[in-house]
Amino acid sequence: MGALPAWWRTRLRLIGAAFSAVLLVAVSGCVGAPPGQAPSGPAPPSVFATQAATDSLEPRIQHFMDGGATSFVVQLRWPGGEWSKAYGVRNLESKDPAQPQDRVSVASITKSMVAVSVLKLVDQGLIGLDDPVNDVLESFRTTLRPPGPITVRQLLNHTSGMPDYGDSEYAAGPLKQVANTRLSMQRGLELAATLPWESKNMDRFAYSSSNYLALGQLIEKLRGRPVADVLHQDIFAPLGLQHTSLAEPDRGAPDNIHAYVMDGGERVDVTQPEVFVGSPAGGVISTMQDVNDFYRALLRGQLLSPGMLEEMKKKTEFWDYGLGLERYPDACSGDFRYGHTGHIFGYMSISITSADGGSQITMTMAHAPLPWQDPATTRRIDLLQTQMEQAAQETLDRLCQ
Repeated sequence: MGALPAWWRTRLRLIGAAFSAVLLVAVSGCVGAPPGQAPSGPAPPSVFATQAATDSLEPRIQHFMDGGATSFVVQLRWPGGEWSKAYGVRNLESKDPAQPQDRVSVASITKSMVAVSVLKLVDQGLIGLDDPVNDVLESFRTTLRPPGPITVRQLLNHTSGMPDYGDSEYAAGPLKQVANTRLSMQRGLELAATLPWESKNMDRFAYSSSNYLALGQLIEKLRGRPVADVLHQDIFAPLGLQHTSLAEPDRGAPDNIHAYVMDGGERVDVTQPEVFVGSPAGGVISTMQDVNDFYRALLRGQLLSPGMLEEMKKKTEFWDYGLGLERYPDACSGDFRYGHTGHIFGYMSISITSADGGSQITMTMAHAPLPWQDPATTRRIDLLQTQMEQAAQETLDRLCQ
């Protein structure tokens, strides 16, 4: 989730045989698995299991579309195959059909990527996971008023107690003003500083995007380069994520999925909102395939040392959140799955991957245009988030049934 007003932010939750399948579709159908030998591991699901998984998912997606969503894009993967589909339209003006490869704002899925770049700093000995940042970051000396030493780990797992800048008065302004005003990391922390940071909240899980603004500053301080460049060098380029960026927006690109919010009876296009451009808290633009590629590489140990990956997967006390990773029960393996949710100005996303990187689902919905700053929107977002997570988990569970 991105740093939005508090009322808008939610979530704070057959026959087994080895085979290789290639499913072919047209514009909004399945796409074949990429070439290459699958790694060793559990036997792939049977054709019956994969068919059952997709057959059960499609009615769930149709439910979202019937509820007013303008588009829905999904990619499901399993050892030896994958299935992708797009529903609805890219935008309500041209009504071009959405495509499986279209790009969206993936919101707080960004946090998993930023966490990787932070943990690379730790892997390389530039800072310790339990080192305080108070004397490293100028904003902690001149802007913020932390009630004690704040460590890298606390920022990563949202146990610093730092208030969320989305709860400040700035976020209560008119939609166009909030969405169209670029917010630097420093400005976001200045807004967080207008809210009380109490010592009693330290070491308690409380999701706050302010933590990831501070981590963005930490990356820039220790790397000497913009955080967007660091993510490109650490993740996007090595993994070949050609459609993923934290840099300048490209709102006019034909492959964008557009999202909308209602404000005073007016439908406002909030595609790639200026407020999140370059934001380490929620600014990444990507595709379902690229997001799946990222989490698969992460969980297969291609981005971090084994030690850092295990640290990333550890849960916080009383909450299934690690270091930039959410945890989900895995009925297939008895282990956990990992990923992240995200929602931001009309978009809602979820990505979940098995611990071995073999089974994955990533999906994004541009949901129905909902009223800005309407309490009823909170309940609607809560319900949609729950339904989307249930659909993702049930689909992955069916792959092993």
